[in-house]
Amino acid sequence: MARQARVKVISVRTEDEIDHVRVLVWEFFDFLRLRYPEMLEMIDDYLKEQNVKGELAAFGQYFLPPHGECFLAFHNDQPAGIVMMKPHGDNDVEMNRMYVRDTARGHGIGRALGQALVDEARAQRRGAVWLDALYRHVEALPLYESLGFEYFTDAQAFGGDDKRVIHMKLVL
Repeated sequence: MARQARVKVISVRTEDEIDHVRVLVWEFFDFLRLRYPEMLEMIDDYLKEQNVKGELAAFGQYFLPPHGECFLAFHNDQPAGIVMMKPHGDNDVEMNRMYVRDTARGHGIGRALGQALVDEARAQRRGAVWLDALYRHVEALPLYESLGFEYFTDAQAFGGDDKRVIHMKLVL
């Protein structure tokens, strides 16, 4: 009989949990660089424009209440995935850096992370959840759709004039 994988999603609060998130964020950008070698300049621009290094250094100012939220998933007691939530406009939030390690994919971790973020946004009575993804995120795009996200275009958004950047939002 096969052993069933254990999946747990938590709200990040401790320094150890934050350290796991930092590692997973950089793994996510390494993953992007491998999947999108033709977009390295855009990925590097994003890292600078979003001040990812600074956000991770001052984690609590961006991704802990009351400023934001971060969820960390464990697969068989090992850190396996993340999703981050930060303010977007006056009453909305943005889903950032959804990532699941390739060794943990196929166990519902992405869905659990996405649902945790949507549930938290609803609990906070936010108006909408916004996200951007790249066009070959074949694992994530159907998941976002199944969570209720809809596509939109916005020339003012990051990569707004680039058809390889997908914009979605979920009105709560």
